[in-house]
Amino acid sequence: MTDINVPELGESIIEGTLTSWLVKEGSSFQAGDNLAEIETEKITIEIPAQSAGTISKILVTEGSTVKVGEVIAQFSQGGEATTSQPSKEKKEETSAPSSKAVEEPKLEKRADNQQKNSEQTLSNFDEPTDKEGERSVPMSKLRQTIARRLKDAQNTAAILTTFNEVDMTAIMALRKKQQASFQKKHGVKLGIMSFFVKACVQVLKELPEINSEIFEDKIIYKNYFDIGVAIGSEKGLVVPIIRNAENLTNAEIEKNIIDLATKANTNKLAMKDLSGGTFSITNGGVYGSMMSTPIINPPQSAILGIHSIIERPIAVKNKVVIRPMMYTALSYDHRLIDGKQAVTFLVRLKEILEDPKVD
Repeated sequence: MTDINVPELGESIIEGTLTSWLVKEGSSFQAGDNLAEIETEKITIEIPAQSAGTISKILVTEGSTVKVGEVIAQFSQGGEATTSQPSKEKKEETSAPSSKAVEEPKLEKRADNQQKNSEQTLSNFDEPTDKEGERSVPMSKLRQTIARRLKDAQNTAAILTTFNEVDMTAIMALRKKQQASFQKKHGVKLGIMSFFVKACVQVLKELPEINSEIFEDKIIYKNYFDIGVAIGSEKGLVVPIIRNAENLTNAEIEKNIIDLATKANTNKLAMKDLSGGTFSITNGGVYGSMMSTPIINPPQSAILGIHSIIERPIAVKNKVVIRPMMYTALSYDHRLIDGKQAVTFLVRLKEILEDPKVD
């Protein structure tokens, strides 16, 4: 019998939640097959099998907190399982409705309500409550971390938000003109995010305070540009990093974003994908947001919020015209960044985006 242990979960992380077993007692697996998933405060980690075998005994149930090095199961290399599965009769007895449930319409109604809400149910954690139509679900490690970090940001930084708007006419025309050739050449679509990443990098070079952070009684200026891109995955909000964005083309940025989004939605993000970052961008427009006040991702000092592109009437050369407009919002730490710098950032961003270039 060989033990299955909780692997290293990342720097300074000593525990996580075993969210799901991907195998059952008695089932066989091959080397490299994923056996279980453990969610930490930052990422979800899959535990791969080091060799082929058969699960003999699962020692830790789904939803349990586990520590690095803890034995969570045992397996036999090759051969058959040493433990038997529950009998068919027992399964049928467990799944059969009790007479009490039949006798009490209220319980039937509660079950119906839970069935109606099944699309929002977490199978590993869903627990009934005494009150009809409610259920109790423990917060995931990732959600706890999101809650803590966002509240820490509000408690620590003096957050202020300033707004501007961008006429997206030129970017949309450029995308339409070059989309086919761009996609044929690079194998990826020309989206709007690469324009914003490149524009932000250009302005951050001009306003280094916005690409810096406060550490104790010092200001740390970053001479590199690692841009965080907020992604809303099924597990929660994550902000993976595009490294050295100042050296990347539009195509390389778009490929980076697709790769990071795919990793986020398939629980493949590694610690290196989330560590660091000098500035962040969050796109509420993908959900239809017209305007928002984003919260800083500490220890960064600022975050740009971009939003839906909406056709609105604006005045151009004394004439009212309809243009595709986007509101932009910069939330910043007023302890380090003054209003003049924040406003200048959005003004310069507007200028660059309204005269776009593709490389």
